[in-house]
Amino acid sequence: MDYQRAQEIIASPQEFEVTYNGVSVWIDKLANEKTATVHLRRSLEERSEVDIAELKEAKTLQ
Repeated sequence: MDYQRAQEIIASPQEFEVTYNGVSVWIDKLANEKTATVHLRRSLEERSEVDIAELKEAKTLQ
């Protein structure tokens, strides 16, 4: 994923499925143009800073 698309996903009222290493995550915020803070969709406590390029958009959730 690129920085621009990550910004669009965060700003959108629509929910998108994003994965990191095959695991569904929620993008909390963009730290800079290269990294984002994410958490697992099932666990709000565990947050990680990851490379935006490693995030994948899977599909739009209804």
